[in-house]
Amino acid sequence: MFNVDRMRALHALAQHGSVAAAAAALHVTPSGVSQQLAKLEREAGQELLEPRGRGVRLTRAGQVLAAHAERVLAQLAQARTDLELLREDVLGPLRIGAIPTCVHALLPPALAALGEQHPRLEVTLREGEAEVTLPQVLSGDLDVAVVESWADLPATVPPSAAHVTLFSDVADLALPAGHRLAHRRVVDLAEVDDIPWIAWTAGTGCHEWLVHVLRAQEVEPRISCTVGGYATQLALVAGNAGAALVPRLARGPVPEGVHIAATRPALNRTIIAVCRAGEESLGGVRAALDALREASALFTAR
Repeated sequence: MFNVDRMRALHALAQHGSVAAAAAALHVTPSGVSQQLAKLEREAGQELLEPRGRGVRLTRAGQVLAAHAERVLAQLAQARTDLELLREDVLGPLRIGAIPTCVHALLPPALAALGEQHPRLEVTLREGEAEVTLPQVLSGDLDVAVVESWADLPATVPPSAAHVTLFSDVADLALPAGHRLAHRRVVDLAEVDDIPWIAWTAGTGCHEWLVHVLRAQEVEPRISCTVGGYATQLALVAGNAGAALVPRLARGPVPEGVHIAATRPALNRTIIAVCRAGEESLGGVRAALDALREASALFTAR
């Protein structure tokens, strides 16, 4: 393995023609350059210099190694530039994970802004719930995770992570249009005890939240369907399969046969973006957080 400082000394000698000129270019003493070159010769196992008058010149081995030194130093300079770009600008891979509702609504404008403002950024997006994406952020498999934090069941952000608040959202009650409470604008959840519930897949945070909300109102949910995707849940509500709690961000067009009502108590959540602590100001992560904040201005609790 060749020492970089010694390669730099050889490159300077090749460029400037003498030990004195190389020393001046490197801002060191001529004896310092000579010592570096002597050590490099021992590393190479061949003579790199030969006398020429009062000075020295490169041997054939010295010329070969000097050519390599030029390429190595150029590559190192590019690496330094790229690292500075990571700090000051944005390039390279950026891995984002997000809950399904945000993949559907928030991420399209955010990714469009990133692509327009930072074309050298290579963005990949994974859909996933917080119980999956938060550990991936901490392990380094994701750079940013967009997750939800319900007021009555807050997300736990570990000390090794940092987060920013993006916007607030509300979940409403979706009932079959023929249900006895479907004429109301606001429904007490404690009254919804005569119909099955449609939930996300068992074991997910969304499933746990629905059960937690209903039990807090002394309703033991009878879960008839477990499906991912609120559009599918609404279709099942329209088919009289049960009731569902659907965030407004995820709702989209309401199918015929579904009645939407606000709930008492109100079900509020906050959308947050999480990254590893200390990385908020790094180029790609900073750009992602900025784009997510900008896109979040389109969404408020409705």
